[in-house]
Amino acid sequence: MPLTREEVLQVAALCRIGLSEEDLETIARQLSEILELFRTLGELDTEGVPPTGHAASLETVLREDEPGPSLSNADALSNAPARVGDRFRVQVVLEE
Repeated sequence: MPLTREEVLQVAALCRIGLSEEDLETIARQLSEILELFRTLGELDTEGVPPTGHAASLETVLREDEPGPSLSNADALSNAPARVGDRFRVQVVLEE
């Protein structure tokens, strides 16, 4: 069942977005299609399927954080666009 004009306007008001007449028709059609997909999902048999909090596992795929050799100051600063002594020079972010 397609959304009514009033329902789309209510959703737009809740989202705090303004819609032109052209946008209103497009959004109404798109939201109706999305809701129809959810109706289809609601018809699936999920008996015996445990609830899932996350679609993917929550294990980290990063390596362990282990100390290793660092760059020397000269190597770290070799491609710096600007420097002051043995430090990077950056633009002021906060004024004093």
